[in-house]
Amino acid sequence: MYSARPTQIPCAVTNHSSQIAGEVLDLYARLYALEREVSLLAPAERLAIRQAQAKPVADALHQWLLVQRQRVPGDGATFRAIDYSLNRWSALTHYLNDPQVPIDNNWVENQIRPVALGRKNWMFAGSLRAGKRAAAIMSLIHSARLNGHDPYGYMKDVLERLPLQPFSRIGELLPHNWKLAQ
Repeated sequence: MYSARPTQIPCAVTNHSSQIAGEVLDLYARLYALEREVSLLAPAERLAIRQAQAKPVADALHQWLLVQRQRVPGDGATFRAIDYSLNRWSALTHYLNDPQVPIDNNWVENQIRPVALGRKNWMFAGSLRAGKRAAAIMSLIHSARLNGHDPYGYMKDVLERLPLQPFSRIGELLPHNWKLAQ
């Protein structure tokens, strides 16, 4: 499901004043509002509310998409967007039947965004060796972040300690073992 709030969607609504886009966003907004309400509930409660309240909205959305697909020209962006949603309807509504599945995968996408954005930048590291070094440093920084450390503080401490650290104890400087020097 698309997760942006209606005010954050620049495309068809604000640029072209599309009534169709506005209508569908209202339905999506209802689904997301309900998800915000049930996000902290126990899985069984979440599933029951999704089935009772979100499924009828999703069913209405599906019917609306089917009707609109017949109304809009087959070569336009709106038709392609509707067709995209209908072709993936099972995946888009999977969360309605599984309380452990979120309404979207934004959390995962936000976690991998730095890697995806950096991928092209790393091609211009200068050489294969420089690229490998950049990858190693980025891995350390991201691992530090995943282990709850401030990446700057972690890297500063490690780089200060590294020249005097015995090779036999180098593992102590890895993010999952690291403790700030006293």
